[in-house]
Amino acid sequence: MPNTETSVAITVGESDISALHLRPENPFATLVVAHGAGAGMEHPFLQGFAEAMAGEGVATLRFNFPYREAGRRFPDRPPLAIATWRAVMETAGGLADAGPLWAAGKSFGGRMASMAVADGMPASGLVYLGYPLHAPGKPEKLRDEHLYGITVPMLFLQGTRDTFATPNLLEEVVGRIGPTATLQWSEGGDHSFALKGVKRPAAETGASLAPAVAAFLRAN
Repeated sequence: MPNTETSVAITVGESDISALHLRPENPFATLVVAHGAGAGMEHPFLQGFAEAMAGEGVATLRFNFPYREAGRRFPDRPPLAIATWRAVMETAGGLADAGPLWAAGKSFGGRMASMAVADGMPASGLVYLGYPLHAPGKPEKLRDEHLYGITVPMLFLQGTRDTFATPNLLEEVVGRIGPTATLQWSEGGDHSFALKGVKRPAAETGASLAPAVAAFLRAN
């Protein structure tokens, strides 16, 4: 049977946001996926990632944060972003019986997922598609304090050329978190996992991350 993608409306506070549910036949897990600060859920990177995850037997629910839904440029503040994560995870849990429910996100979306879990949101684990450990050029201001209280499995997928995470600093953070955290490098990848000197569509880049994510979900 082909994968089925359906549109879902989710209420956050007094407004609705859009989401897309992609479900393969007999998924073994569901991964909720948030976009980064500069692009919405329709970005080819996330579309390619979601389709490849379906090929790996994982259902996905990707969504827009309220600011993106309203056409604004600047991301929502953490309280609203966390409330959005909670609403989306609750919706995902009621869509279908599709195994454990995981939270994932590209950059800002992944960081907000981690803050929501640190704040008590239930999730089987977390997947970061490029964790924004610090702003480019500002490694002295780490965004890591909340990570040490998270006890669920975490996968950090990170490009070695990512200016949002100096490699040795991210390795130190993952080491301090302990055995629940796994760091996997994308050699030569930048913050969008683009490889220097290699031209490939964003959808293909996103899809290339799916095997590692599916393997981590299966192992945990």
